[in-house]
Amino acid sequence: MASKIKDLSQQVIKFDYDKNFKDEDYFVSNCNKEAFSFLNSWPRWEKNFLNIIGEKFSGKTHLTQIFLNKYNGTRLNANLLKSENLTDLRLHKNIILENLSEIINEKSLYSLINLVEQENKFLIVTTQKPIVEINFKLNDLKSRTKNFLLQKINKPDDELIHAIILKNFSDRQISIDKKFIDHILKRIDRSYGKIFDFIYKIDEISLKRKKSIDFKIINEVLGE
Repeated sequence: MASKIKDLSQQVIKFDYDKNFKDEDYFVSNCNKEAFSFLNSWPRWEKNFLNIIGEKFSGKTHLTQIFLNKYNGTRLNANLLKSENLTDLRLHKNIILENLSEIINEKSLYSLINLVEQENKFLIVTTQKPIVEINFKLNDLKSRTKNFLLQKINKPDDELIHAIILKNFSDRQISIDKKFIDHILKRIDRSYGKIFDFIYKIDEISLKRKKSIDFKIINEVLGE
């Protein structure tokens, strides 16, 4: 089972911009623990269809990769779904369809849902908004989306933001004082995209100016 990131303030990880999907690197807080626990309860689900909802950068891919590492299966980006994919997908018990939106081959998605139901497989779909709110043109497909269980990754709380900042600075081999993190927590936008944008910009400015992170740089990036 994943645990909170261990000793983040002391941990230095080589940063090659490779995505690390190790179980222990997924930080569980109030905003994601329900989705995390639900995935870990597989296969004791009421239905074989699950929709994980969360904004961009909220950790949906990380979470589903932990699931695949534990239970096996396959993943496919939703915009690549075609009828010819179904033969390969049929070989797997667990199927993850990532980043589903209106840009989808609706007939192929409908066929995939039928395949999962007929062969008692499991389908996990990740989206930025609930699948039942996606404006599909096929009425039969719209109807089938009502059969999905829903799990949402909520906006990050202070505990998760703190972990994200520490982990990402640690990945960059940058140490940051607690007083700076406390300052950031009081002012940063509660959006995963904004948080990662902040980390990227502050790292970029620090490297260009060859200066350690301080209140001046932090406030500049925060727009204060």
